[in-house]
Amino acid sequence: MAIVAPSILSADFSRLGEEIDSVSAADWVHVDVMDGRFVPNITIGPLVVRAIRPHTDKFMDCHLMIEDPDRYVADFANAGADLICVHAEASHHLDRSIQAIKQAGAQAGVALNPHTPESVLDYVLEELDLVLVMTVNPGFGGQSLIERVFPKMERIRKRIDALGLSTLIQADGGIKTHNASDFTSAGAHVLVSGSGVFNAPDRTAAIRALQQA
Repeated sequence: MAIVAPSILSADFSRLGEEIDSVSAADWVHVDVMDGRFVPNITIGPLVVRAIRPHTDKFMDCHLMIEDPDRYVADFANAGADLICVHAEASHHLDRSIQAIKQAGAQAGVALNPHTPESVLDYVLEELDLVLVMTVNPGFGGQSLIERVFPKMERIRKRIDALGLSTLIQADGGIKTHNASDFTSAGAHVLVSGSGVFNAPDRTAAIRALQQA
């Protein structure tokens, strides 16, 4: 079964606590953090993560789409993030960023934009708890899937399996109930879905269908 992580980017921000309660059938809660510089949008910060943490006991992963993420790693960990994911393209010293996340007490992930080759993981893969493969360009929800990213996901999964690692692959972008199996077939363990869950007529049914992918 797939791990399903609804992205609160697609939730109603005026009542986030209730919105998180409405997706309690999910396995994780995914928090998209944007700074208006690394991506063309601005969302939320550690204060919001701290505010929503009491509303769920689910594993919470924070996807930092921000420049120089090391400055904020400790803040997100202290706010309640279980896993913090930084972009390879945004970190000047990727190994240092990974170590900073772990020292803050969270699990560590690295995200790759659609154009970024998986070779950037060559010297850090064994340190990671998760690799996030973006299947849309980061910055906005509701985008169309970039299917040519699937071969990259397959190669990363083969590398993880060959090394005998427990590193998870997370896919983010364009995931809906009708195509979720394409992502798991390509090697994804964790499915991030924002509009695919929060815009569904029956959110619990959508989550259950994604879990079965």
